[in-house]
Amino acid sequence: MGAVGVGAAVWGIGIERYLFTVRRADVAALAPGSAPVRVLHVSDAHMAPWQRRKQEWLASLAELEPDLIVNTGDNLGHPEGLAGIRRALAPFAGVPGVFVHGSNDVQAPAPRNPLNYFRGPSRVHRAPELLDTAAMDAFFINELGWVDLNNAAVRLEVAGNDIDFVGVDDPHREWDDFAALTSAISSLEASPAGTSRIAVAHAPYRRVLDSFIDLGADALFAGHTHGGQVCVPGFGALVANCDIPLKQAKGLSSWSHRGRTVPLNVSAGCGHSIYAPVRFACRPEATLLTLTARS
Repeated sequence: MGAVGVGAAVWGIGIERYLFTVRRADVAALAPGSAPVRVLHVSDAHMAPWQRRKQEWLASLAELEPDLIVNTGDNLGHPEGLAGIRRALAPFAGVPGVFVHGSNDVQAPAPRNPLNYFRGPSRVHRAPELLDTAAMDAFFINELGWVDLNNAAVRLEVAGNDIDFVGVDDPHREWDDFAALTSAISSLEASPAGTSRIAVAHAPYRRVLDSFIDLGADALFAGHTHGGQVCVPGFGALVANCDIPLKQAKGLSSWSHRGRTVPLNVSAGCGHSIYAPVRFACRPEATLLTLTARS
């Protein structure tokens, strides 16, 4: 038993957390008649400046030539993490993209007892160190050309399609503001025929997913869960750090509310806290999701 434990630790700490992978999936989610859209979904990099392998892998994803980037937050994992994010995401300059914040885009991580995750979603540290969120946002907006979706809405043309994007700030810290989002949606011009709607949040809490469906979302994107980060082979995630069902803690599934069912993609993310450098039965990932038209 001791040997198995040591072997699992060596695998999770020294090997699997570097086995970056691209998960691919196709799903009919866009309005009828829409052209396909190749979406690269990245999340939870938790970047530290020394994590060169992760930076190089993220940069290499530009070779996939996506039509759209969806970034569901927790980019930073260290006060100097923006330097690594710049190296990782610079190749995506000019590719349309949208982003929302996770709490670790605002507050630096702190040591935690991992057993506390079995007691429910984590709580904020009493005196968190604040990160340079403004500098990160400026990089995304001014240098990459991405759109800030924190409690905001925007209409973009992507691969010849009109798509409305709606998003909220991190629900895990209760920063989501659906009143502000509803106001932002109402400020958009009337949607042309054939317009799809994509909703984006960091943490996939049930109340948020339900509210997105009420707002007419055709597809949902989230991260935060790390896919459980340490999973049991054949079973899956043991914790999700939110109230989403564990079987939906990562990957493509669907979410139903009030008679509507829409696709939900929860990214397992490509990083981890610097205080918990492990992945087990849960490889770090990004998703290349091809959205096609509904029949």
